[in-house]
Amino acid sequence: MELLVESTNLKDYLKESPVVDFSHPAIKEMIAALFQDSQTEAEKAKIAFEFVRDKIAHSWDIQSTTITCKASEVLLFKEGICYAKSNLLAALLRSQGIPTGFCYQRLMLFDTPEKGYALHTLNGVYLQSLDRWIRLDARGNKPGVQAEFSTSEEILAFPIQENFDEKDYPWIYAEPNPKTIAVLEEHTNTLEMYQFGLPEDL
Repeated sequence: MELLVESTNLKDYLKESPVVDFSHPAIKEMIAALFQDSQTEAEKAKIAFEFVRDKIAHSWDIQSTTITCKASEVLLFKEGICYAKSNLLAALLRSQGIPTGFCYQRLMLFDTPEKGYALHTLNGVYLQSLDRWIRLDARGNKPGVQAEFSTSEEILAFPIQENFDEKDYPWIYAEPNPKTIAVLEEHTNTLEMYQFGLPEDL
């Protein structure tokens, strides 16, 4: 699939925002721990991706009721759903001058269409050394889900099952979809939100 950009200005994918808050002291502390000037951009992207994938729990996987949204909240609580985890990965990479955006898939929420659909968030990352965008899914691995960092092929968390009306949206957006942020801000219990409150499409 050919990836499409919302903006041709890479600076739009480097901005700080209320949810991509890379100036927060906790984010700055983690930046200092993760990154070194000697690292290449690809090395930094891999380090940040694997940190968010492996060290930040997916709230549904651990059956937590805690809701996080801002990158700093995700880091402090060490958990979040994909909407929140993508904010943290964007914050870490944008802090290093690596353009990072937001991508989406429409997936079955559980194992059958009858149980509903949900919008899933992953990140688009521009690597100057490759002169192209790659997509990374840091939602967190588990049995049956094995996303990896790769510059040669996409190894995402979920294959799209078009026969079940799942969709892979080609756009890389500069900011998170407002629906995804609104649902995090409007709910107080992750488990209830995840089962009944997630948006189904863009």
